[in-house]
Amino acid sequence: MRTRITLVVALLVALALTGSGAIVYVIEHERNREQAMDEVEQEVKEFRTLQRNGVDPDNGEPFAGVVPLLETFLERNVASPSEEFLAWYDGRPLPDQGEEYIGEAEFRRIVAELIPENGDRVWTSPVENEEILIAVQTVRFEDDDRVGALVVVQELGDRDALLNETMRTYAIVAFLSLLLILVIAWWQSGRLLSPLRTVRATADRITATDLSQRLPVRGNDDITALTRTVNGMLDRLENTFVSQRQFLDDAGHELRTPLTVLSGHLELLDTSNREEVEATRQLLLDEVDRMARLTGDLILLAKSARPDFLRLDRVDLAELSEDIVAKARGLGEREWRYDGAPSIRVDVDPQRITQAVLQLADNAVKHTREGDEIAIGADHDGHQVRIWVRDTGPGVPPADRERIFERFGRSIVHEGDEGFGLGLSIVRAIALGHGGTVRVEDAPSGGAQFVLLLPVRNAGTKGEQPWPAS
Repeated sequence: MRTRITLVVALLVALALTGSGAIVYVIEHERNREQAMDEVEQEVKEFRTLQRNGVDPDNGEPFAGVVPLLETFLERNVASPSEEFLAWYDGRPLPDQGEEYIGEAEFRRIVAELIPENGDRVWTSPVENEEILIAVQTVRFEDDDRVGALVVVQELGDRDALLNETMRTYAIVAFLSLLLILVIAWWQSGRLLSPLRTVRATADRITATDLSQRLPVRGNDDITALTRTVNGMLDRLENTFVSQRQFLDDAGHELRTPLTVLSGHLELLDTSNREEVEATRQLLLDEVDRMARLTGDLILLAKSARPDFLRLDRVDLAELSEDIVAKARGLGEREWRYDGAPSIRVDVDPQRITQAVLQLADNAVKHTREGDEIAIGADHDGHQVRIWVRDTGPGVPPADRERIFERFGRSIVHEGDEGFGLGLSIVRAIALGHGGTVRVEDAPSGGAQFVLLLPVRNAGTKGEQPWPAS
């Protein structure tokens, strides 16, 4: 990628410099031709002025003919180094003039062709191999039927040589500039792409046992945003792998106990003793039931991450709460109370909410005694729905209030409690599936109060027509 970027920059810069040089050359070349033509026209203009006056400036007498006029102009006008004046009369050059051009037959032919039309033409000299601008201005006298002509020769080689030298200097400067730009492009592209190389190197170092590698965040551009996204992904992956590893370790630990019990009793079983066989059979069935419950809870927690874990429906919060209280009364001999709930319609999964609240109620039964009070209620503040289960038991120590919602996390275990520590984890999974949370706090009556906090999903008063959940 770095090489490609550098080559693209080099190509674009080379095209830009070459195109600019070509345009400058064409413009300056045409400007040289225009300047040469302007100088020729200036000489022709002076010759025309002398011809109109018709008076010899040396003696004040009229010119005696074409030849004196031409000779006077040649004597009084000094040509520039790149310019030369020639006189033509009656189709031939006047004597005593430079043979550099007159000796060329091609030159004489061109002059002969230009005399009738007072024209100009660019001719390439075979001697100097340079372009020459030839301009002709004719002159006649009334008593002389022969034609004279002033031939102005403008050499373009010096101008072209200066332009070519300038373009060579431009080519050298452009080449050095191209090299400098290539170095800068190579350095800058490497600097811009260095985070991507860091991403690749970090990804190569990441293994299934080490997800702690993170990318350094520098700057505030698209690659920096990509770096933050990759770091966030690594955080999620690390948390998932750590949670999965802990989950497998805890699940293996919990399953190991009943398997050990099964194996031990089967090894010691006396098949000839009917009573021992029956007792062992009952014990093994209990352990199988425990493993089945544990497996079911684990499967439920695994499904909580799937998009079809919830099936939202529009239900009345008061009716749902009353139905849950009626079902909870069968969990144990307690003083069950209903704290009430507003009659509003909310979008929730009624089966999952019922499962979560009954799990909280069953947890309250385990930590209370016969005759203790357990209450279920709900309310709505316009932003979220609160569903709670409170009891008059011993409560939850502050140090354990976060741990009890973790998988296999438990606080004080009472005698006869055969749970695995997955119930509250299931409750939290259901709350998170709804986009909410669950917490435990001190109840007004002194025990524990577990609260489900669920965001409002199209809440409305009872009697409104239901509409799809958001």
